[in-house]
Amino acid sequence: MRKEDLKVIGFAALICVICSLLLSATSQALKDRQQEQVELDRKLNVLKAFGVEVVDAEGKKLSKARVDQYFTENISEIFLDKESGDVLEGVTLADIPKSELKAKTIKEKEHLPLYVWQEDGEIQKYAFPVSGMGLWSILYGYLALDKDLETIIGITFYKHAETPGLGGEVSTDWFQNQFKGKKIFDDGQLLEFEVVKGSVEGKYPGGNDHAVDGITGATMTGNGINTFLNRDITAYNRYFEKLRGS
Repeated sequence: MRKEDLKVIGFAALICVICSLLLSATSQALKDRQQEQVELDRKLNVLKAFGVEVVDAEGKKLSKARVDQYFTENISEIFLDKESGDVLEGVTLADIPKSELKAKTIKEKEHLPLYVWQEDGEIQKYAFPVSGMGLWSILYGYLALDKDLETIIGITFYKHAETPGLGGEVSTDWFQNQFKGKKIFDDGQLLEFEVVKGSVEGKYPGGNDHAVDGITGATMTGNGINTFLNRDITAYNRYFEKLRGS
């Protein structure tokens, strides 16, 4: 090999090493900030499920300071035993195994997080995470219930990889707003919630307070939501049943 060729290869290798080091250093430097943004996004979605306007008319999100204020003044997080529905007294986020914190669905959890909203010392509403497989990906969201333990206040789907314009519509306001005022519990029974294929009016001419319109061309995404939403509601209902009984 010619001496000139060795110089070119050596120079290219040096550039690759320098670029790798720079990328690694940049990634490490931004890691904390990225984690902070992930946590802020999670809190914003909890607030949105609770019915808080997290984006103003100009498209500006709530500041981190305001979000943190809500979580300090109004929201507390408790953990439930998945099997019994009992509150795990004294358990905090720091006590949850890392494997559960990384869990994609409720099937991989033993400790269920529940967010409780209080005003003037009185509980007003509850919110909990929901997640499961759509068509192409795991969908992550939050569902909030009124203090009557049966009326949905709001729902968010904020992280997924469904097809834009089809299953990806789960992230839009028109789809999520349909859930507001719907019921999960009535006449002493837990209801089977449904994202219908087509429209609620088409399937239930007389109306249905535990169903919402599906997304055209996204039947499989809707079916996935039906499966995991009812599964997760059932798990949390073990705790809500205790509250109803008391």
